[in-house]
Order: sequence, then structure tokens, then C-alpha cells
Amino acid sequence: MDDYLFKGLRVIDCATVIAAPTAAMMLADFGADVIKVEQPGEGDMLRMLSHVPTAPEAGSDWFWNLDGRNKRVLSLNLKDEEALKILRDLVVGCDVFITNQPFQVRSSLKITYEQLSALNPKMIYASLSAYGEKGPDRATKGFDQVAYWGRSGLMDLMRNPDKMPSQGLPGMGDHPTGVALYASIVTALLRRERTGKGGLVHTSLLANGLWSAAGVAQGALTGGDMKTYRENSLIYSATFRPYRTRDNRWLQLNMIRNEELLAMLLVAIDATELLSDSRFATMEDLWPNREALGDEIQERIGQKDATDWIRIFEEHDVPAYLIVRVEDLESDEQLVANGMIETPSDATMGMKNLIKHPLNIEGLPRAPHRRAPSLGEHTQEILEEIGYSQEEIARLQKKGAVQ
Repeated sequence: MDDYLFKGLRVIDCATVIAAPTAAMMLADFGADVIKVEQPGEGDMLRMLSHVPTAPEAGSDWFWNLDGRNKRVLSLNLKDEEALKILRDLVVGCDVFITNQPFQVRSSLKITYEQLSALNPKMIYASLSAYGEKGPDRATKGFDQVAYWGRSGLMDLMRNPDKMPSQGLPGMGDHPTGVALYASIVTALLRRERTGKGGLVHTSLLANGLWSAAGVAQGALTGGDMKTYRENSLIYSATFRPYRTRDNRWLQLNMIRNEELLAMLLVAIDATELLSDSRFATMEDLWPNREALGDEIQERIGQKDATDWIRIFEEHDVPAYLIVRVEDLESDEQLVANGMIETPSDATMGMKNLIKHPLNIEGLPRAPHRRAPSLGEHTQEILEEIGYSQEEIARLQKKGAVQ
């Protein structure tokens, strides 16, 4: 079946690593012809991320297949003027151009929005930056750990009370930012369909980190009492905190928001004597005594294994949940039932399971998985499509303009 929503849409992925290339991959999943432009030699750094010490080694290029699948690859040395001409030739016939190249690099290569839109006014130019299109830090380099996680305030907020901030996970800010860039592109495509106009769309890691932090950051920006907020945050609420079980798993209490639910919890953990403790008589009394109650609950929780507690809490209808480890995800029937984890249709990807992006449109077919391509795999094919002869391609390869 090849009746895909974006069939015939030509996308140039002139971007690196995760966030912007992820948006291109999602377009490819719905049928767009995505041409990824890579430098000769080692190519995109994403190719190597499966094998760095901060990623689990699985003997395959799983990170490259996760975000680089369903694309064709054209290897261009953009320091060569003939290679730049090839890129500009592709731009003339493309619908979407995606880049996260530093602004200085875009200017030096003459691939800014102003320069490329002059070649193709109907094109959607999708720009991804660390800190935004304007301002004093516009040209500052930044990755998701810094711009999304650190600069937005998230890193400071998401830590154990009174402990040092924690580093984020690889790609933790990149993947949601890629969804935002995809949404911007699709919105601009709809506008183009209605008006015929192309244009510039953009988002940044910082903007998406700020959006993720908005549940607290908006309060701070509205003049909220952050001193009291931080003081309150030094001690977890007893009814909204993690508890360690006997087998070193963690349970998360959540939404125990009234005396009735609190009583059910204390009955479930065989701590009914606490029901008559004046410190915990009401939710109002509980707050100043939350640490003491939390310690009492932890003492009981530590006496049984996680599976025992989950069964007990289900029997008493207490909202408590196991904090899942990523090692457990493969056996999670809920993920499989909803297609959050798929079996790749391309066995050469070397992956039993593949995490699907979170976009779901019922009845809209998606292209089958194709492994992420090897460096320069489609160079000759793409150059022939835009009119280059085999002799010209061989000459360009010999001089190092293409690979």
C-alpha cells in the first residue's frame, strides 16, 4: 500500500543528531521522500550514539535506526561549491527544508531562510535552534542537556529534595522538541495548501524545556512565592512520594487526596493505629507532619516485596503504582496493545522492538520500516534523479565533493 498522506512530498533533512532529524523521520513515516544530507567520512554523530558509555550497548545501531529510519542519504561535502550547488538544486524542488545547523554555518553556506526561500518561495523552511532565532544567545551552541534541561529550569526542579541536580537522559529534550518541529511543519503545510505560501517555522530546545516546566515556571513568572514553594519541596508529601519495597523496587503513591483514601492506605499497610494519631487526623494536620507519616509508611512498605504490595493495594483500591524500569518495558502488554512498541517490519534493522513516535491518526497508513541507511548509500541514485550523469558523479566522488 503506498497511498500515504505525504506521498510526493520532498523533504531535505540538512540536520544532525536527534531533534530536527526526528521531525523528518516522522514525515517519512507518513510517506514523505526524505533525503538526509550528511558530511562524508563519519556522517551524522547520531550514527555513533548507540555505542557511547552513556547508552546501553546492544550490538546494533539502535539509536540510528530509531531516529534515522525511512530516509535516503546523500553524502555532500558542503565545503565544496559543487556540493553546495547540488544542495541548492535539491532545494528548488523540495517542499520542506529542515536544518539545525548553527546560524553562523547557515550564513557561511548560504542556506539561510532568506537565501533558500529566494530559490523556492513555496518551501517550508524548518529551523531548530538551541535558544531561539533571536536574542543575545542566538548563536550559542547547546544540546538538550543544556538548553532544554538546564537553561529552562527543569534540571533545577527535577531532583530529590535538597540534593544536587541530575543530568537528563540522552535525547530526553530532543524527542519532544522534534514533535514540536513536526507540528510546526505540518501547520505550515496546511497554510500552504490554503494560501500557496511557504514560510519559515521554528522552535528551540529552550522553548520546549520551558513548556515542559510550565506547571511551575508559569507560577514563578506570575510572581508566585517561590521561596515557600522551595521550602515545601524539601520534604515530600507523604501521600505523593516514592517508597522502597523489600526487594528494592519503588512504589509511587499518587492522588491520595482525602481522608477516606488515606484511611484505605493505612488499612492496606496494616497501620490502622495511625488513624487515631492526631498528627494525621485531617489532610490539613497531615501537611506539617508529612515527614513523620512518610517515615511510618516507609517502615511498613519495606517489609514486603513490590508484587505483594501491588496486589494488596489493588484489593483496597489504593492508587499506588510500581515505578517501572526500562528493562520491564518489553513485557508491558499496554505498550504493545497500543503500538507504542512495534516489531520492525525490516528485519535488517537488527532490532526486536522499536519505540514508535507518539503521533497516532486512526485510518492513516504509515510507511513500513526501512533501516536507517549507510553513509552515502543513495548518493548516486539521488544525483541521477536530478540529472547528473554517471561520469559527473564519478568525478564529484573522486574530488571528494560527494561520497
